Amino acid sequence: MSEVQPLKQIDGVFVVSLQSHGDERGRFIETFRKEWIPGAQEMVQGNRSDSKQGVLRGLHYHLFQSDYWYVVAGRAVAALYDFRESSSTSGNWDLVEMGDGADVGLYIPPGVAHGFYAVTDVTLTYLVDQYFDGSDEFGIKYDDPQVGIVWPEGDRILSERDLANPPLDGVDAENRPA
Repeated sequence: MSEVQPLKQIDGVFVVSLQSHGDERGRFIETFRKEWIPGAQEMVQGNRSDSKQGVLRGLHYHLFQSDYWYVVAGRAVAALYDFRESSSTSGNWDLVEMGDGADVGLYIPPGVAHGFYAVTDVTLTYLVDQYFDGSDEFGIKYDDPQVGIVWPEGDRILSERDLANPPLDGVDAENRPA
């Protein structure tokens, strides 16, 4: 049975240690059950992201949407920052290793900024509890000193969008999580 643990540094984030069942044919992993995450909404859309080694995606956050991540292939380091003003862990950050032996699911609630660094080529699947329409997509500069995330060493490949994300001080008040 999979083991679900709250992330100590950030309220509402859960890390699910998944169980792998293998034999000479390969392996099977149950990657998600709604009941694993206390209070989770129903996931309504599944997505896949393929990233080359060195890609850094983020930091992104949503005001309404939750995500559930699973690395199918490769190795990534997920970064999380609690951007919620009302949270008891507001301002905290943490890193979670995913993939290549770290078979974990990662539940990210609204208001927690998130991103990942592809240590190797990575395939990440993620479920969301809101249909994508672009209206709930926001970002924070990945290397903002106020956020303080210590990313893994290595070359970084970022999208124009992520390079243009504002620092914390530049996020408009109406786009800040409560």
